[in-house]
Amino acid sequence: MIYGMPALLELNTLEENCRLCAKLGLNFLELNMNLPQFQLPELENIKHLADNKKKYGIEYTIHLDENLNICDFNYLVSDAYMNTVKRTIDAAKKLDIHIINLHMNHGVYFTLPDRRVYLFDKYKDRYCQQIQRFKEMCEKEAKDSEIVLTIENTDGFTSFEKEAVDLLVKSSHFGLTWDIGHSHACQDADEEYIVSHMDKLVHFHIHDGRKKENHLPLGTGEIDLIGRLDMARKNHCRCVIETKTVDALKTSVEWLMNNGL
Repeated sequence: MIYGMPALLELNTLEENCRLCAKLGLNFLELNMNLPQFQLPELENIKHLADNKKKYGIEYTIHLDENLNICDFNYLVSDAYMNTVKRTIDAAKKLDIHIINLHMNHGVYFTLPDRRVYLFDKYKDRYCQQIQRFKEMCEKEAKDSEIVLTIENTDGFTSFEKEAVDLLVKSSHFGLTWDIGHSHACQDADEEYIVSHMDKLVHFHIHDGRKKENHLPLGTGEIDLIGRLDMARKNHCRCVIETKTVDALKTSVEWLMNNGL
């Protein structure tokens, strides 16, 4: 099993995160592009990232900005996000990063008297055309590399998102991330879909949960962690211990050690 940690809000610099990662005996650090210290200019500072990677003997993965919306109907917006991903892939190639994690964006919805209508569903042909454009761009940029863009479940894939993911994972440069806490919080709504694509499952976000509460230290909630980690092991997946504080991360690492994991 290969375990890593997310960049933590308590730690202000890349080196602080790398130092903790190495101290806890973890294999990699997830660079989160929601944080100001991991925006494109910082990711493209290849020497700084490479020096810390070598100094602490760790690897990196990348988590793209959760606002990423490559299907926005405003092409000024969608093109900016497409370019962000393009440059991120280029940085990942230079740093020998293999995993780039992303969320699907539900987009805007209109609330009618009897239902909620997502605009990506209403204008699905246009949505799917942009998904295809995104797929082709990523394939071109990631060519001749081992980079996989892994699509993470959040609060339940919509029907149009499942169609989009089905299209994307036809490419060898796309796969799935199973966030077991998000899954638990929405009554495992995505489990059947993810299991049906088990051959594309390459990454896990692991944290404990209780009802709708997420990101608890491992061993403090009600998720079947042993069962989920066994699936990760069988699929040779990397696992980010996605707790949000240093103390919660330390507790989770201790739980893994105590359970022989």
